[in-house]
Amino acid sequence: MSSGPLVFGRRVPQTSLVTRRIHPAWLVGVVAFVALVGAAGFRATPSVLLTPLHDEFGWSLGTISAAVSVNLLLYGLTAPFAAALMEQFGIRRVVTFALLLVSAGSGLTVFMTTSWQLILCWGVLVGLGTGSMALAFVATITGRWFVKHRGLVTGILTAGGAAGQLIFLPVLANLSAHSGWRTAALTVSFAALAVVPLVVWRLRDRPSELGVLAYGAVAPPPPPASASPPPAAPAGNAARNALSALTQAARTGPFWLLAGGFAICGATTNGLVGTHFIPAAHDHGMAVTTAAGLLALVGFFDIVGTIASGWLTDRVDSRLLLGGYYALRGLSLLVLPSLFAATAHPSMVVFILFYGLDWVATVPPTVTLCREYFGDRGAVVFGWVFASHQVGAAIAAVVAGTLRDRLGDYDLAWYGAGALAILAALLSLALLAGRHLKPVAPGIGLAVPAKPA
Repeated sequence: MSSGPLVFGRRVPQTSLVTRRIHPAWLVGVVAFVALVGAAGFRATPSVLLTPLHDEFGWSLGTISAAVSVNLLLYGLTAPFAAALMEQFGIRRVVTFALLLVSAGSGLTVFMTTSWQLILCWGVLVGLGTGSMALAFVATITGRWFVKHRGLVTGILTAGGAAGQLIFLPVLANLSAHSGWRTAALTVSFAALAVVPLVVWRLRDRPSELGVLAYGAVAPPPPPASASPPPAAPAGNAARNALSALTQAARTGPFWLLAGGFAICGATTNGLVGTHFIPAAHDHGMAVTTAAGLLALVGFFDIVGTIASGWLTDRVDSRLLLGGYYALRGLSLLVLPSLFAATAHPSMVVFILFYGLDWVATVPPTVTLCREYFGDRGAVVFGWVFASHQVGAAIAAVVAGTLRDRLGDYDLAWYGAGALAILAALLSLALLAGRHLKPVAPGIGLAVPAKPA
């Protein structure tokens, strides 16, 4: 063992000092977290600006919700292609371009005069940008950089979106109320742009670029001389690789169960509560700033719940976790109309607590199951599962806005979402029957390995 410098009066081996250094994976994780927080600014924007846009331009909530729906749809559909692009061109380039799109899309809204421009800026530009930094980005980072504590890190990075909501919601609500919605939109634009230099400076694509292994990985023994070389990174068109992953995954039952549950997840979070909670609270006499504060509180509990979910994912069967999360969410949504109708708004804390704890707590176990079922292509397949999440969110955003325009309240939307969440719990528990499935396509890495009993 090589000798090293004197530390506190004794000679410390050089290898001991090396092992005590902070692993580069943690620095990459921090940069990814900050980038997710910066991009999450727009996730808080629609719910805050829905009423101001309606008041200024006279657009119906259904029309404005259509722009949100396009955003949510592209946010999901972009994810698998972005994951494939990260495999081909690198994480840093894709994330940098994504942040620039978010900044441009949010900033250009200050010049709009018609609803189609809102759809272009909010829906297309911001949808493509945020979609390129969606949860498939989280799956790519944790899949490449972490072996140990992978579930926990997935939970922490996923909480970055909630942290962004917690930071931006009260700020944007106050800016919109006192300085106008344009100031709020420009704030989101500058926040996304400010993260770009950090990403360019510190984000790295793979541990091999720094000459290290993923955190917690053990160096494999050298292969025998007769062994075939390891598989190369996916070659060819990124879109073709993403579609190939979808084609293979769609032949399996677990994919459809995961995608179905995650579609309901999106409908009951981003599509419904994330978009319509503040207008619904306003319908019941609650100030917009107060409702925004409550939604930000959801983000606080979400951070706690998602990190805890990541910790649990490393220890408990992910199928059981998903079943429990969806069931609790369904129950909380079923009681929400009665909480809105209560004269004492502090009763809403009951909903905020239970709903907030599992807002995106479903992500770590879903990422884990995609990796378990689909092997090396798990991040890309998760991108498609996440696309279903956003399809559900897009449908819910439009349906809820239309129900409000026609019926005058959101009650039917809340009850329907609660029932759907209970269905998602049943779909997740149905995965228990297939956890001993054999590989379905080992030649391309889309495996369904048996899970130890």
